[in-house]
Amino acid sequence: MHGEYKVPGGKLVVVDLEVQGGRIADFRLAGDFFLEPDDALPLIDAAVSGLPVETDVAGIAAAVRRALPEGAQLLGFTPEAVGTAVRRALVTAPGWRDFDWEVVHDAPVSPRMNLALDEVLTERVGDGRRRPTLRLWEWNESAVVIGSFQSYRNEVDPEGAKRHGFDVVRRISGGGAMLMAANSIVTYSLYVPASLVAGMTFADSYAFLDDWVLQALRSLGVEAVYQPLNDIASSEGKIGGAAQKRLANGGVLHHATLSYDMDGQVMTEVLRIGREKLSDKGTASAAKRVDPLRRQTGLPREAIIDRFIETFTTLYGAQPGTISEEEYAAAQALVDSKFATSAWLHRVP
Repeated sequence: MHGEYKVPGGKLVVVDLEVQGGRIADFRLAGDFFLEPDDALPLIDAAVSGLPVETDVAGIAAAVRRALPEGAQLLGFTPEAVGTAVRRALVTAPGWRDFDWEVVHDAPVSPRMNLALDEVLTERVGDGRRRPTLRLWEWNESAVVIGSFQSYRNEVDPEGAKRHGFDVVRRISGGGAMLMAANSIVTYSLYVPASLVAGMTFADSYAFLDDWVLQALRSLGVEAVYQPLNDIASSEGKIGGAAQKRLANGGVLHHATLSYDMDGQVMTEVLRIGREKLSDKGTASAAKRVDPLRRQTGLPREAIIDRFIETFTTLYGAQPGTISEEEYAAAQALVDSKFATSAWLHRVP
C-alpha cells in the first residue's frame, strides 16, 4: 500500500507498507523532508512496522516519537504527518490530481443564492453528478453570514446591520460570522468527495484543503500561514477563516472568506463581538483582528482572484466550468424553502 501527504507549508511525506495478520509490515518512510540524524529514518520504519492496522494518527505519531533519538530534528514534517500518510495508505485515499477538477467563477448572485449553491453543489459532488469543483463567489448585496450554530441575537446588531446596508443570512457550516461587504471580500468554496480527505483528522483536513491558497498568497508576496483550527493569517494579522460541512452522501463543503478591504468600525457596529472573543485573540480592538489583502498586496481584488484560479489550475490541472441552469434552479428552490425563511435564520435565536 502507498500513501502520500503534503504537509501544509511543509514537505511531502510518502509511505509504503504491507499488511500482514492485521498489522503493518515492511514499512518504509520517504519524502523531501529533512531529518537529523540519518539513522533516525530506520528507527521510524521499525517503530511503525508491527502496529495494528487500526492504530489512529495519534497512536502512530506516539510510536514515532518514542523511537526518535534524543535531539532528533524533523524539518518540514511531524510525527503526525507520518500518521496521516499511513492512514491514507490504509484507506487507499486519492490525491488532488486523481480527480478531474472544475473551476467556476460565474456572474454575481445574492448571498442567499451563494449559500444555496454551496449545498446543492456539495450534494451533487457527493452523488457523483458533478466533478469536484472550486467556485469563486461573486455577490451583488452586502451581507453578514452567520455560522450554522451561532445565535442571531448574540452575533448581530440588527440596527447596525440595517444602518450600513447589510442583510443577515445563515450558512450550513459552523464557525463564526463573516462580514461580506460587496467587492470587499474574496470567498471561495471547494466541493470535494470525502475520499480526498480520508485518513485525516478533521483539523488536518482544514489545512490540507487550503494549502493551495497559501501558495497563491505567497506568490503575491503575502507570507500566509495556517493557524489551527481554521484561520489564514500573516505576520501582519488575520486574513480570513474557513469552515466545513460534511454531507451523509460523501460530499464535503470547504469554504473560506478572506478580507480584501474592510472598515473595522463598521464591523464593530454590525457584529456583536464580545470582549471574551477579542481577549482570546490577544487584541484589544475588533478593528485590528482582520488585515485586508488590499493593503498587503496593493492589487485589485480581481487580480487576486485571477492568481487564485491560476494557482489552483496549475497545481491540479483544473478546467474552466460553469453552473448549469438546473443547478441554479435547484438552488433557487432551496433559497425559497430554506435560506430566505425566518425559521432558518432564527433557528438559533
